[in-house]
Amino acid sequence: MNRIEDLIAALQKREEEKNKNTVLWILAIVGAVAVVAGIAYAVYRFFTPDYLEDFEEDFDDDFDDYFEDEDEEEK
Repeated sequence: MNRIEDLIAALQKREEEKNKNTVLWILAIVGAVAVVAGIAYAVYRFFTPDYLEDFEEDFDDDFDDYFEDEDEEEK
C-alpha cells in the first residue's frame, strides 16, 4: 500500500512541476515581448524628429521680428 501512495505522490508532484513550468514559460514570453516593445519604442523616440522644437524656433523668430519692426517705427 505504501508503494501505491508513493506512486500517486510522485504523479502529483510531476503535475505540479508541469504547472510551474507552464507559468514560467508564459512569464518568459510576456517578458520578452515587453523587452522588444521597449526597445522598439526607444528606437522610435531616438529617430523621430522633434517637430515642437522647430515650431518654437520659428515662433521665436517671428516674435522677435514683430518687436524689431516696432522699434524701427518709433525711431
